[in-house]
Order: sequence, then C-alpha cells, then structure tokens
Amino acid sequence: MEIRSISEAAPDRRPPAVNEDLVLTGPGFALVLDGASAPRVFVDSGCRHTVAWLVMRLATELATPLLTHSSAPLTDLLADAITAVRASHADTCDVSNPDSPSSTVAMVRFDPDHVEHLVLADSPIVMRSPAGRVTVHSDDRIDLLPDRTLETVRRRRNQPGGFWVASTEPKAAYEAVTGTTDRAAVEAIALLTDGASRYAERYGHSWEELVDVLTTEGPRQLIDRVRQHDSASTSSGKQYDDASVVLLQGP
Repeated sequence: MEIRSISEAAPDRRPPAVNEDLVLTGPGFALVLDGASAPRVFVDSGCRHTVAWLVMRLATELATPLLTHSSAPLTDLLADAITAVRASHADTCDVSNPDSPSSTVAMVRFDPDHVEHLVLADSPIVMRSPAGRVTVHSDDRIDLLPDRTLETVRRRRNQPGGFWVASTEPKAAYEAVTGTTDRAAVEAIALLTDGASRYAERYGHSWEELVDVLTTEGPRQLIDRVRQHDSASTSSGKQYDDASVVLLQGP
C-alpha cells in the first residue's frame, strides 16, 4: 500500500509550537498517537515529563515489535509498550496519579491477506472497500461521560464504565476496539487524530466525503479544509487542535 501522512501542531500554539500528535509508519503498519493536552487549569499530574515525551516513548516502544514483524496481538504490543513506558519513569514520577500524561492510539497492521486494527480513545480508523463502502472503527466512550468536568474525567479515566487511554495502566490495551478485515475488502485506510476527524465529527461532512478528499486531493488538503472550518467555528471546546492523518491506499 502507498502511504501518505501529515502531522502538524495547532496553529494557535505559542512558539515554539509543540505537536503532541505523532505519526509512525513502516513496512506493513501505521500508527497515530494523540497526546492528551493538559487542562487549562493547573493540574498536578505527578509526572515530571510532558505529554510529548509520553507520546514519543510510547511510539518508540511500539516501533521495535512492529518493525520486526512481531506476530503478537496488537493488544499485547500496546500493553507491553505501556508497561515499558511506565517502568521508565516509575522511579521519578507518581505513576498512580490519574492525571498522568496519556495518549490515544490508532494502529493498523497488514499483510497480503488481512488488515488488523486497534483503536483506543478518540482517534478513529476509516476503511473504504473497493466497492466504495466506508466503515468507521471508533471508540466513543469518552463522549458517553455524563459531563467533561475535571473530576468526572479523573474518576472515569481507565476505569470500567468510563473511558480508556494509553497512560500507565497496561490493562487499558485490552479495552481497545480491535478487529480484522480481509485485505481484499480494503481499498483505502485512514488513521486520524481528532484534530483531523473533526471534519466529519464536528463539521458535518460525511465520512465518505472525508475519504474522498484524502484519496483524491491528499492529507494536506484535508487539514487545510479543517483549518478553514476551525477559523470560522463558534463551537464549544478547543477551536484548534493538533491534526494528523495517515492514508494507506492501493493494493
């Protein structure tokens, strides 16, 4: 499959802008991570490290088994990566703190016969079949919270009945949305952080249109369209966000 990708920081970040998204691709796999930004009010995360550090370490731990074509389930790869990252700063940080840095995960691994996917938190994966049928693999549990107050998010984070993210709890990996699709049934795959998927999720375009933009005009054009919407938006929540896309297309 041909792979095209883009990742950029939110345009309203003060310089030097830090992109808390990360894209990683290689032979037979693609991965996007979206680090959770710190709340606007001060929160003691118990960790001396930044969200960008957590995202980079998580990607580093995932890179080795993916590049060496491990046959272990994607959930195991993610659980092992979370375990390794937790161990790397357990001596300096309070890894039991519920506000520790965290990240979403969207990952695919493919061979001539199958495409495996894993989605943890709000970074969806969209697949289009050769016949044009679009399927969205998403994890919307954070949207089911009764509210988004700091206390509710803290209480429900990585807990049964709440939502799950990659942070310090390896068990979160086994709560991911996973599945396998026949390779012949997949013509294009898009992995998106929510700064890019808002084109459909916030701004009212269909997932079919989102994939059409990607496959005909490319990831850069999708992000440019999102930024145009962002600039005119009066919606609640963050006006701008880091945005990342990986597009895999072809045989």
